[in-house]
Amino acid sequence: MNIAKKISNIIIGFTILIALWQTIIWVGNYDEALFPPPLKVCKGIWTLITTGTLFVHLKVSLIRFFIGYLSAVVSAVILGLILGNLEKLWNIIDPIVQVLRPISPIAWSPFIVLWFGIGNIPAIMIIFIAAFFPVLLSTVSAVKKVDRTYLKVAENFEIKQPYLMAKIIFPAAFPFIANGLHLALGTAWIFLVAGEMVGAQSGLGYLIVDARNSLSLELVLAGIILIGILGLILDKAIRLLEKWVEKHWGNVVK
Repeated sequence: MNIAKKISNIIIGFTILIALWQTIIWVGNYDEALFPPPLKVCKGIWTLITTGTLFVHLKVSLIRFFIGYLSAVVSAVILGLILGNLEKLWNIIDPIVQVLRPISPIAWSPFIVLWFGIGNIPAIMIIFIAAFFPVLLSTVSAVKKVDRTYLKVAENFEIKQPYLMAKIIFPAAFPFIANGLHLALGTAWIFLVAGEMVGAQSGLGYLIVDARNSLSLELVLAGIILIGILGLILDKAIRLLEKWVEKHWGNVVK
Protein backbone atom coordinates (compact mmCIF):
# COMPACT_ATOMS: atom_id res chain seq x y z
CA MET A 1 0.00 0.00 0.00
CA ASN A 2 1.55 3.31 -1.07
CA ILE A 3 1.77 6.42 1.07
CA ALA A 4 -1.03 8.27 -0.77
CA LYS A 5 -3.41 5.36 -0.15
CA LYS A 6 -2.49 5.23 3.54
CA ILE A 7 -3.07 8.98 3.94
CA SER A 8 -6.38 8.65 2.11
CA ASN A 9 -7.50 5.87 4.47
CA ILE A 10 -6.51 7.94 7.51
CA ILE A 11 -8.48 10.95 6.26
CA ILE A 12 -11.55 8.82 5.54
CA GLY A 13 -11.36 7.14 8.93
CA PHE A 14 -11.09 10.40 10.85
CA THR A 15 -13.85 11.97 8.76
CA ILE A 16 -16.20 9.12 9.68
CA LEU A 17 -15.23 9.44 13.35
CA ILE A 18 -15.85 13.21 13.42
CA ALA A 19 -19.18 12.82 11.58
CA LEU A 20 -20.29 10.16 14.07
CA TRP A 21 -19.18 12.34 16.98
CA GLN A 22 -21.19 15.33 15.71
CA THR A 23 -24.22 13.15 14.92
CA ILE A 24 -24.30 11.77 18.47
CA ILE A 25 -24.33 15.33 19.83
CA TRP A 26 -27.19 16.35 17.50
CA VAL A 27 -29.29 13.23 18.12
CA GLY A 28 -28.71 13.24 21.87
CA ASN A 29 -29.13 17.01 22.09
CA TYR A 30 -26.21 17.21 24.49
CA ASP A 31 -25.15 20.49 26.04
CA GLU A 32 -21.89 21.70 24.47
CA ALA A 33 -20.53 22.38 27.94
CA LEU A 34 -20.90 18.69 28.82
CA PHE A 35 -20.04 17.13 25.43
CA PRO A 36 -18.04 19.59 23.29
CA PRO A 37 -18.52 19.27 19.50
CA PRO A 38 -15.57 18.68 17.14
CA LEU A 39 -15.28 22.32 16.09
CA LYS A 40 -15.04 23.52 19.69
CA VAL A 41 -12.41 20.89 20.47
CA CYS A 42 -10.42 21.92 17.38
CA LYS A 43 -10.48 25.49 18.68
CA GLY A 44 -9.23 24.17 22.02
CA ILE A 45 -6.34 22.38 20.32
CA TRP A 46 -5.50 25.54 18.39
CA THR A 47 -5.55 27.54 21.64
CA LEU A 48 -3.14 25.08 23.27
CA ILE A 49 -0.82 25.39 20.27
CA THR A 50 -0.91 29.17 19.87
CA THR A 51 -0.43 29.88 23.57
CA GLY A 52 2.49 27.44 23.74
CA THR A 53 0.82 25.49 26.56
CA LEU A 54 0.82 22.27 24.56
CA PHE A 55 4.54 22.33 23.83
CA VAL A 56 5.45 23.05 27.47
CA HIS A 57 3.48 20.03 28.72
CA LEU A 58 4.45 17.86 25.75
CA LYS A 59 8.16 18.42 26.34
CA VAL A 60 7.85 17.44 29.99
CA SER A 61 5.79 14.34 29.20
CA LEU A 62 8.16 13.10 26.48
CA ILE A 63 11.20 13.56 28.72
CA ARG A 64 9.52 11.59 31.51
CA PHE A 65 8.35 8.94 29.09
CA PHE A 66 11.71 8.29 27.46
CA ILE A 67 13.58 8.29 30.78
CA GLY A 68 11.15 5.81 32.30
CA TYR A 69 10.78 3.66 29.20
CA LEU A 70 14.44 3.48 28.22
CA SER A 71 15.62 2.79 31.77
CA ALA A 72 13.02 -0.02 32.01
CA VAL A 73 14.11 -1.46 28.66
CA VAL A 74 17.82 -1.44 29.49
CA SER A 75 17.42 -2.94 32.95
CA ALA A 76 14.79 -5.51 31.85
CA VAL A 77 16.81 -6.66 28.82
CA ILE A 78 20.01 -7.06 30.84
CA LEU A 79 18.22 -8.91 33.64
CA GLY A 80 16.25 -11.00 31.15
CA LEU A 81 19.40 -12.06 29.29
CA ILE A 82 20.94 -13.19 32.58
CA LEU A 83 17.86 -14.97 33.94
CA GLY A 84 17.12 -16.59 30.59
CA ASN A 85 20.47 -18.40 30.85
CA LEU A 86 19.97 -19.37 34.50
CA GLU A 87 16.92 -21.62 34.38
CA LYS A 88 17.01 -22.71 38.02
CA LEU A 89 17.21 -19.12 39.25
CA TRP A 90 14.42 -18.06 36.88
CA ASN A 91 12.18 -20.85 38.18
CA ILE A 92 12.50 -19.30 41.64
CA ILE A 93 11.97 -15.70 40.48
CA ASP A 94 9.21 -16.41 37.95
CA PRO A 95 6.41 -16.86 40.54
CA ILE A 96 7.35 -13.52 42.14
CA VAL A 97 7.27 -11.80 38.74
CA GLN A 98 3.90 -13.36 37.94
CA VAL A 99 2.47 -12.01 41.20
CA LEU A 100 3.83 -8.48 40.69
CA ARG A 101 3.15 -8.22 36.94
CA PRO A 102 -0.69 -7.99 37.05
CA ILE A 103 -0.64 -5.21 39.66
CA SER A 104 -1.45 -1.87 38.05
CA PRO A 105 1.44 0.61 38.38
CA ILE A 106 -1.12 3.14 39.64
CA ALA A 107 -1.71 0.92 42.67
CA TRP A 108 1.83 1.77 43.75
CA SER A 109 1.28 5.52 43.34
CA PRO A 110 0.46 6.26 47.04
CA PHE A 111 3.80 4.80 48.08
CA ILE A 112 5.68 6.35 45.16
CA VAL A 113 4.34 9.83 45.97
CA LEU A 114 5.14 9.36 49.69
CA TRP A 115 8.68 8.19 48.92
CA PHE A 116 9.57 10.58 46.08
CA GLY A 117 7.14 13.50 46.49
CA ILE A 118 5.38 15.41 43.73
CA GLY A 119 7.29 15.98 40.48
CA ASN A 120 9.01 14.03 37.74
CA ILE A 121 10.09 10.92 39.65
CA PRO A 122 6.61 9.51 40.48
CA ALA A 123 5.57 9.63 36.81
CA ILE A 124 8.90 8.15 35.71
CA MET A 125 8.60 5.33 38.26
CA ILE A 126 5.08 4.46 37.10
CA ILE A 127 6.27 4.37 33.48
CA PHE A 128 9.22 2.21 34.52
CA ILE A 129 6.98 -0.33 36.26
CA ALA A 130 4.55 -0.40 33.32
CA ALA A 131 7.32 -1.12 30.79
CA PHE A 132 9.59 -3.34 32.86
CA PHE A 133 7.64 -6.59 33.10
CA PRO A 134 6.63 -6.96 29.41
CA VAL A 135 10.25 -6.48 28.34
CA LEU A 136 11.61 -8.78 31.05
CA LEU A 137 9.26 -11.64 30.19
CA SER A 138 9.77 -11.28 26.44
CA THR A 139 13.56 -11.25 26.92
CA VAL A 140 13.61 -14.37 29.08
CA SER A 141 11.34 -16.14 26.60
CA ALA A 142 13.49 -14.98 23.67
CA VAL A 143 16.69 -16.29 25.24
CA LYS A 144 15.08 -19.69 25.76
CA LYS A 145 14.11 -19.77 22.06
CA VAL A 146 17.66 -19.27 20.83
CA ASP A 147 18.70 -22.19 18.66
CA ARG A 148 20.97 -24.46 20.68
CA THR A 149 23.01 -25.06 17.53
CA TYR A 150 24.42 -21.54 17.80
CA LEU A 151 25.53 -22.22 21.35
CA LYS A 152 27.20 -25.48 20.35
CA VAL A 153 29.05 -23.74 17.53
CA ALA A 154 30.14 -20.99 19.95
CA GLU A 155 31.35 -23.68 22.36
CA ASN A 156 33.36 -25.35 19.61
CA PHE A 157 35.02 -22.03 18.83
CA GLU A 158 35.55 -21.50 22.57
CA ILE A 159 33.56 -18.24 22.60
CA LYS A 160 33.09 -17.28 26.24
CA GLN A 161 31.09 -14.69 28.09
CA PRO A 162 30.56 -11.76 27.65
CA TYR A 163 31.24 -12.25 23.92
CA LEU A 164 28.81 -15.18 23.77
CA MET A 165 26.02 -12.95 25.06
CA ALA A 166 26.90 -9.97 22.87
CA LYS A 167 27.70 -11.78 19.62
CA ILE A 168 25.38 -14.82 19.67
CA ILE A 169 22.56 -14.76 22.21
CA PHE A 170 21.50 -11.12 22.04
CA PRO A 171 21.34 -10.83 18.21
CA ALA A 172 19.44 -14.13 17.99
CA ALA A 173 16.99 -13.15 20.72
CA PHE A 174 16.42 -9.51 19.78
CA PRO A 175 13.79 -10.04 17.05
CA PHE A 176 11.63 -11.66 19.74
CA ILE A 177 12.55 -9.03 22.33
CA ALA A 178 11.34 -6.35 19.89
CA ASN A 179 7.78 -7.63 20.34
CA GLY A 180 8.07 -6.95 24.06
CA LEU A 181 9.44 -3.47 23.38
CA HIS A 182 6.36 -2.76 21.25
CA LEU A 183 3.95 -3.98 23.92
CA ALA A 184 5.81 -2.13 26.67
CA LEU A 185 5.79 1.13 24.73
CA GLY A 186 1.99 1.18 24.47
CA THR A 187 1.55 0.22 28.12
CA ALA A 188 4.06 2.83 29.28
CA TRP A 189 2.39 5.59 27.25
CA ILE A 190 -0.99 4.78 28.81
CA PHE A 191 0.40 4.91 32.32
CA LEU A 192 2.39 8.07 31.61
CA VAL A 193 -0.89 9.99 31.50
CA ALA A 194 -2.21 8.21 34.59
CA GLY A 195 1.02 8.90 36.46
CA GLU A 196 0.89 12.60 35.63
CA MET A 197 -2.67 12.75 36.91
CA VAL A 198 -1.69 11.61 40.41
CA GLY A 199 1.90 12.67 40.97
CA ALA A 200 2.80 15.66 38.82
CA GLN A 201 2.03 19.33 38.27
CA SER A 202 2.91 19.40 34.57
CA GLY A 203 2.62 17.18 31.51
CA LEU A 204 -0.25 16.01 29.32
CA GLY A 205 -1.95 14.10 32.13
CA TYR A 206 -1.84 17.16 34.38
CA LEU A 207 -3.16 19.27 31.50
CA ILE A 208 -6.29 17.11 31.37
CA VAL A 209 -6.81 17.25 35.13
CA ASP A 210 -6.29 21.02 35.21
CA ALA A 211 -8.78 21.50 32.35
CA ARG A 212 -11.29 19.28 34.14
CA ASN A 213 -10.95 21.27 37.34
CA SER A 214 -11.66 24.48 35.42
CA LEU A 215 -14.61 22.75 33.63
CA SER A 216 -12.99 23.34 30.22
CA LEU A 217 -14.11 20.03 28.77
CA GLU A 218 -13.12 21.03 25.24
CA LEU A 219 -9.52 21.17 26.50
CA VAL A 220 -9.99 17.81 28.21
CA LEU A 221 -11.04 16.26 24.91
CA ALA A 222 -8.27 18.16 23.12
CA GLY A 223 -5.73 16.64 25.49
CA ILE A 224 -7.19 13.16 25.03
CA ILE A 225 -7.05 13.45 21.24
CA LEU A 226 -3.47 14.73 21.29
CA ILE A 227 -2.40 11.87 23.55
CA GLY A 228 -3.98 9.41 21.13
CA ILE A 229 -2.22 10.97 18.14
CA LEU A 230 1.13 10.92 19.90
CA GLY A 231 0.56 7.30 20.89
CA LEU A 232 -0.08 6.47 17.24
CA ILE A 233 3.15 8.20 16.21
CA LEU A 234 5.13 6.27 18.83
CA ASP A 235 3.52 3.02 17.70
CA LYS A 236 4.53 3.67 14.08
CA ALA A 237 8.06 4.50 15.22
CA ILE A 238 8.45 1.23 17.11
CA ARG A 239 7.08 -0.66 14.10
CA LEU A 240 9.83 0.87 11.96
CA LEU A 241 12.35 -0.36 14.55
CA GLU A 242 10.86 -3.85 14.35
CA LYS A 243 11.17 -3.85 10.56
CA TRP A 244 14.79 -2.71 10.82
CA VAL A 245 15.52 -5.47 13.32
CA GLU A 246 13.82 -8.07 11.13
CA LYS A 247 15.86 -6.90 8.13
CA HIS A 248 19.24 -6.96 9.90
CA TRP A 249 18.89 -9.74 12.47
CA GLY A 250 15.80 -11.67 11.47
CA ASN A 251 17.83 -14.17 9.49
CA VAL A 252 19.73 -15.09 12.63
CA VAL A 253 16.71 -16.93 14.09
CA LYS A 254 15.60 -18.64 10.86
